[in-house]
Order: sequence, then C-alpha cells, then structure tokens
Amino acid sequence: MKDLYSRTNVRSEILFLFTLLFLSSCTSDNDYYQTVPVSSILEARILELYGSKDELILPSETDYSNIPSDPNNPITQAKVELGKFLFHETGLAKNPNMEIGTDMYSCASCHHAAAGFQAGTKQGIGEGGIGFGIKGEGRVKNPLYLEEDIDLQPIRTPSALNVAYQDVMLWNGQFGGTGTNAGTEDNWTIDTPKEANNFGFQGVETQVIAGLGVHRLVIDEDEIINSPYKNMFDLAFPNDAPENRYSKINASLAIAAFERTLLPNQSPFQEWLKGNENAMSEQSLNGANVFFNQGKCFTCHSGPGLNSMTFHAIGMNDLAGEEINTVVDMATAKGRGGFTQNPDDDFKFKTPQLYNLKDVKFYGHGGSFQTIKDVIEYKNNGIAENNLVPADKLSPNFTGLELTDVQINNLVSFLEIALYDNNLNRFVPDTLPTGNCFPNADSDSAADLGCD
Repeated sequence: MKDLYSRTNVRSEILFLFTLLFLSSCTSDNDYYQTVPVSSILEARILELYGSKDELILPSETDYSNIPSDPNNPITQAKVELGKFLFHETGLAKNPNMEIGTDMYSCASCHHAAAGFQAGTKQGIGEGGIGFGIKGEGRVKNPLYLEEDIDLQPIRTPSALNVAYQDVMLWNGQFGGTGTNAGTEDNWTIDTPKEANNFGFQGVETQVIAGLGVHRLVIDEDEIINSPYKNMFDLAFPNDAPENRYSKINASLAIAAFERTLLPNQSPFQEWLKGNENAMSEQSLNGANVFFNQGKCFTCHSGPGLNSMTFHAIGMNDLAGEEINTVVDMATAKGRGGFTQNPDDDFKFKTPQLYNLKDVKFYGHGGSFQTIKDVIEYKNNGIAENNLVPADKLSPNFTGLELTDVQINNLVSFLEIALYDNNLNRFVPDTLPTGNCFPNADSDSAADLGCD
C-alpha cells in the first residue's frame, strides 16, 4: 500500500510540473505568459526519468550503510582510515624495478585529489617519475630510468571517484569477479593480474589486489607489526587471526573501502538535488536540461555517479605517439573485446563517471581531447577519429546530436561547474603515520609539495 501511495505521489508531482510547463507555453486573452523556472523544468525531467531526485544523490562519505559495498568487504570506519593512509603511503614502494625508486611512489601517484583522483598528466607515472607540480601536471620521466623500467600504462588513468557505483574496473572492465564479469571466467588468465578475479571480490577490491602486485607495492607482515600501522590493522580486522591479519588481501580491502568513500557529494548539482534551489547557476541548470534531454547524455551516464556498467565504441583515439612506451597493442585498442575475446565487444570502453573533470586537461581513454568542450563537440558531430575502429563497430548511440553553440556552452557549464566538488582534500591525510612525503617522495616532488 505504501509503494502504491509513493508511486501515486510521484505521478502527481510529475503531472503538476508538466502542467506548469504546458501553461508556460499558452497565452491568455491578454497575452499573459506564465514563466516556469528552469529548475522546475529540470526537476520534472528527472522525475520523469528516475521517479525521484533521490536516485541521483550521492550518500555522505561517512554513511557507510548507504555506500554500495562488496558483501565480502563491508565498509567500516577503521578500514577507511587504514585505507586512506595506505592509498597515499609511499613507504609501500619496496619492490621497485630500480633501487632509487624505493619509497618514492604510491597509489596516489596516479590517483590524487588535485586531479580529481586521476593522474595530472596525459599518462600517469608511478615508479620512474619525478616531480609533481601543482595538480600532478609536473610529473616527468626520471632520466636515470630506462623506458622499460618506468611504471606507466598504455591508457589514460581512470578516476577513482564514484568507484562504489562500478562493479568492474578499468576501461575494459577486466577487474571484478562478480556481476558484470559473470561469464568471463575463461579470461581470468593465470599468472596475470586478471587472476585476482578468482578471489571473488567486486571490481575495486580486485583492482587493488592486482594493483599492489602490478605496481610492486609491498605489504610486509613483519614491517607492519613493527610500524604505526599495526594498531590500525588490529582495529580494521579484529576478527582475523593475528597470523592472517597483516596481509596483502586485508590491505587491499582497506584501500578499496577507502576508495568507495570517494564521493563528490558537495558539488553544486548534488546540493541542488538535496534541495538547495540556488546551488546551480542558470547556465548550469540549462546545461543539465541539455544533459537529460537533447544531449542524450543520460542514456549512458546514469545513477548517482553519472556512469554505468555499459561499454560503448565511440571511435576515440588510443594513447599513442608522443608519450613514453605507448605502442598500443591490439588487446588494449580493442578495449572490452581485448579482455572478453568476444568480437562483439571490440573497441568498446567503459562509460566513465563525470564528476571533477576540469582539473585535468586530457579526456577520453587515449587522452586525445584537451577540453570538456572538445569531447562534447566530438559527440555532437558523431564522426569517429580513430581509423582503426570499423564503422560497423561504432555504438548506435554515437550519432550527431545537432546541439547549438548555446546548448554546448550550457552543457560545458553543467559538467565543469555543477559537477565539481571543490573540497576533495577532505579525502587526503594531513600526514602519514610514517612521516613520508606523499603522493610522491622523490626530491623534485618533495620540493613541489613542500615536504622536503
């Protein structure tokens, strides 16, 4: 009965709002027009699409019961606090390719708050990089390293924001042993990072387990027991036997729990959804209406994270050319298909989340666009830039949108301003228990970060 009442209320609200819209288009005998606020038009559209604005609201980062979690890794405050430190801890870099890389980098080297938890450069550098700059844009190759010893990936670093709303990770979705990846078990190749899917965790947990190994970050039980981290592991995993407590798996679960709390819930759009009618500018409100109407952005970017677990081929270029070690192999170029080995998935890449994009200058899985406006215009034109992608592989959603310049500029305002949480530093520790510099600890970075 309660559900029926709720649905009736939603239908009534939608009917009322659309009645206002109808009246706004009609004239009386006196040519009197009733203007409907742009905010009301947006609310009506969101109610039509989702039934409630609540469906797009991100929970508080401390509201652990409402943050999507892995059933095998429930979020607790103790795990989050431990994970926050381990995510930024340069002291885990104990197995570098070159000795000079010891204690010099961390998970946050390529996923830091200053760049919206992406890398600040077109191609993120873990080991083998030096410098930071202001938003990570100053990180460059260490001239003492051979190119084959530098730790970087042949694809843009995805943001760690809103990973709670993603059950598989990376552009090809190869990490995650449940849900979206059900049926891909034959591709969880032994002796490769994909083997971590066999632990049965969701995407972010699996990615961290694999990532600690890929990036040669070490959880050493003896070192943990003799460090300030011992007590934090004890609080985070009190039910584990001591001989199993200080492990790589538990460290990974703590980091994943922390990453799930990286929610840009203080952005203007989120404030508007929660009832602050003045949170967004008129231009951003108009841009939101484009997003949920003519721009058709909502067809792929949905839910609180404005992402989805869908994969699409839209013909963007790969990361290649002027960058280091970026001869992109065909498995990487094929995206989801390179992982699943299903030709129907070839050249498809995961729909990314859309919050806090403006702190970086590279967009798309290959970083081939310099501004958010560039990406919108690319999708508006509907013409692929990557000649490797056959026309018959392109998504049916990748068609010209016929947006006007005004609509494009409004949409840019919504994406750049209304989806921007300017307080991501709340997710960054003031200091580490070890006292190490972070997210990088090389001398150039230390100078840039003010911790030398």
